[in-house]
This record gives sequence, C-alpha cells and structure tokens, in this order.
Amino acid sequence: MAQMITAAQMRSARALLGIDQRQLAELSGLSVPTIQRMEASEGVVRGNVDSLMKLVAALDAAGVELIGEGAVSQGGGRGVRLKAPTMGIAAEAGKGPDNDPNMPSPKVA
Repeated sequence: MAQMITAAQMRSARALLGIDQRQLAELSGLSVPTIQRMEASEGVVRGNVDSLMKLVAALDAAGVELIGEGAVSQGGGRGVRLKAPTMGIAAEAGKGPDNDPNMPSPKVA
C-alpha cells in the first residue's frame, strides 16, 4: 500500500528541495497536471496507487522523509513538522496585535 501523503507535505517537500512542480513531475515520472491536482487536494492526496508510489519514491530518492501523523522520524537531518492542531493559522486570522484592538501595540525602540 502506498504511504499517505498530504498536499501540504508535497508542497513542503518541494520547498525543502528547492524544486518546482515541473521538476517534481520529471523526478516522479508523472505529468505536471497530475502534480498540480495532487497539490490542490484537501488533506490526504488522492490518486491511483501507482502514481502515489512514484511520487513517494521520487521524494525519498531526493532526500525527503515523509513523517506520518504521530510517527517518529527515523532519519537524521533537519526538517519541519506541524504541531498537533490546536488553533491553526486560519482560526487565528484577524487576531493579534495588528488586527485586534484589544491587543496593545508593540513598543518600537
């Protein structure tokens, strides 16, 4: 069974590798529209098992470790991981010192 990958993981992996969608398509043997469709998914990427396996294998070969929810990273190296959702950025939109009249303005030296 193919490893699950989210659209956010795909975009993050590309950013860490410094590649665009066209380059990821070339690495994985998939078409650019397929990569675009996968990255436009909500949550877990949906696709046929063969395409998902090609994508995950290409990212792995390029040096990206996909870490599932609650899993421990097996490799070394640096990375980025989302914390457990408590109050995401979307929920925070419109809050904070720039937008909340109840928050004091930061002091400027």
